[in-house]
Amino acid sequence: MRQSSIASARQSTLQNPALNAAAQARLLEKKKEYEAVAALERASAQFVKRIDELADDFDVMADAGKVCGQVLEQWPNMFRILGLFLSTREQRHDDAAPAASENLPGERLVRVLIDDVRQAEDKT
Repeated sequence: MRQSSIASARQSTLQNPALNAAAQARLLEKKKEYEAVAALERASAQFVKRIDELADDFDVMADAGKVCGQVLEQWPNMFRILGLFLSTREQRHDDAAPAASENLPGERLVRVLIDDVRQAEDKT
């Protein structure tokens, strides 16, 4: 555009206050619209971040469920082993003299000093 046409366009907008007010209102409306879209984008980004954190928590819970399942699978085997131990202990107990029962495997007296336990609890 030539300089004279730019100057005449500026003068026409400055001279027509109704056109200037309409342009200002439209500009204000567009600014509000832009701010609303920007706020929506920020809220969406926060929502995505929270959903990702939830997904991570669900992964941890799924792994914990797998571990619990593996532990529960081992209980029948553990009860079988304990049953075998108790049956062999009863057989040995019936066969052995009372003085010899002190040396049976799995039966041992352990002395724990209460002061050591209290000190360990205080440290935690």
